[in-house]
Amino acid sequence: MINQKTLVTGATGFVGSTLCDILESDDYIVKRSNQRLSEMDWSHTLAGIDAVVHLAARVHIMQDKTADPLAEFRVINVDGTLNLARQAAKSGVKRFVFLSSIGVNGAVTRLNKPFTSDDIPAPHSDYAISKHEAEIGLRKIAIETGMQVVIIRPPLIYGANAPGNFGSLFKIINRGMPLPLGAVTNNRRSFVALDNLIDLIITCINHPNAANQTFLVSDNEDVSTADLLRKMALAQGVTNGLFSSRLFPVPVAFLNLCAKMIGKQDIAQRLLGNLQVDISHTQKILDWQPIISLKEGLQKCIS
Repeated sequence: MINQKTLVTGATGFVGSTLCDILESDDYIVKRSNQRLSEMDWSHTLAGIDAVVHLAARVHIMQDKTADPLAEFRVINVDGTLNLARQAAKSGVKRFVFLSSIGVNGAVTRLNKPFTSDDIPAPHSDYAISKHEAEIGLRKIAIETGMQVVIIRPPLIYGANAPGNFGSLFKIINRGMPLPLGAVTNNRRSFVALDNLIDLIITCINHPNAANQTFLVSDNEDVSTADLLRKMALAQGVTNGLFSSRLFPVPVAFLNLCAKMIGKQDIAQRLLGNLQVDISHTQKILDWQPIISLKEGLQKCIS
């Protein structure tokens, strides 16, 4: 939609910076915001805005040292989000797109029993709890005000310069370091390339069927940890033969035991467990498909 006026919060972040650039190239009028969510008055920022894409959040923090992590998450992810949404509705914003988390569904899935958008929420962490509470509040605001709310729950997002564990794995592979994950072949995990997530966000800004819906998103290609690592190596030009010598098999049960002994169960869960996402609802309601494959997404991480 030409001249659509869209406010993007978290505009300098991993997702926000690329989203803003693509929106502007598509002739959207974009207002980029990095103002603190605790600031109460959004009236000037929201003036004339048609849609809000709310990306700003206090993200999951490994080894959080705050006295009450859940309270800290709630200040930004719940109170800040709902404050912005109420003011957006008051300012006449038509649609509010909220980037939530697949963690609202839960931490793990059974093999080939993926999460769906209809699942009863089972948030597993303080971060996921705060995102779930924000979702509840947003739906209430939508009912009370008529502003349309769209919720997107992504799994791990990857792309060039991706933060966190995904970027770390690329660096480990690039340095030729050995990885004891060759036996992790029976799990399945869903991921979403930055390009695919952004394409869905833009679809949700305007698509009439997106109003007041919750969408799951992924590349629609589930892989084992060992297979993912091989694909990451190939993207960097490392042949399967060479990488296989570095990816040595250690029994999964032993890896889980070691992780438990050193208090790293969360990391082990992300590497050894299942987390699959069913995007059939998203595909059906929006007539949407991922625009790039997992292979293409991994290649873009190093190009």
